[in-house]
Amino acid sequence: MCVVTAVADGERAGCLVGFASQCSLQPPRFAVWLSKANRTYRVARAAQYLTVHLLTRDQRDLAELFGGETGDETDKFARLAWREGPAGTAVLDDAAAWFVGSVFHRTDGGDHVGFVLDPVRSGTGREGPLLRLSQAVTIEAGHPAD
Repeated sequence: MCVVTAVADGERAGCLVGFASQCSLQPPRFAVWLSKANRTYRVARAAQYLTVHLLTRDQRDLAELFGGETGDETDKFARLAWREGPAGTAVLDDAAAWFVGSVFHRTDGGDHVGFVLDPVRSGTGREGPLLRLSQAVTIEAGHPAD
C-alpha cells in the first residue's frame, strides 16, 4: 500500500493506492493506478509529477485518512505534517520512504488510470515493517469504485 500525492493548478490531493508496481528495470519506472472516481485522479491528470509514499504498519491512521476520506470534503493535508518537495510536489514528512516521479505515460485501464513514472528524487524517514493490503483491507473507501 502507498499514498500518492499530486499537485497541479494550485490544488493538492492524495489517496491510498493498492495498485502499484515497478514496471521497468532499464530505465527504472514505476506505475501507480488511480481511481477515476477520486479527486486525486482529477488533480493528477494535470500534474507533471506525482509523489509515492510508503507507510509503516503503525501508520494505519494515515492510510485511513488517505483511503477513507475524500478530498472533495476534507483537506487531508491540514491534518498532517508535509512539505513542498521537488518540482512543487507534496511530500509527507512521516513516510517510511518516498519518491517523486515525472509522469512518463498515462494509460486507461477501466475504472483506474495507470500513471507510469520516471523516478527523479527519493528519500527515507520512518523505519519499520511496511503497511500491506491485508492490514488496510478494512478501510472503507472515501469514494465508490465508479
